[in-house]
Amino acid sequence: MSESPERADHLAVDLTLYLLARFALIALIAGALLIADVPLLVAIVVGLVVGLPVGLLVLRPLNARVTAGLAKRNKGRAAERARLRAQLRGESVDTP
Repeated sequence: MSESPERADHLAVDLTLYLLARFALIALIAGALLIADVPLLVAIVVGLVVGLPVGLLVLRPLNARVTAGLAKRNKGRAAERARLRAQLRGESVDTP
């Protein structure tokens, strides 16, 4: 594919950071509830439910970087897919 390893690594790092930040946010909320003597299972469920919208607001810049990286990757994959489909139809394919 035409995707550079540097771009793929950057996307992987951003995606990993975003995932870890979401888990940390859920753990932070659940931990705060555990300190307030809320049962563990209830604290985890509330942490998940509250952590989803809060994570969208708090982690917006990181979410934007991940979304941009995925869009770039998908754009390259769509171009490659179109090239392969044209090749399967027997059309001449101009390669850069």
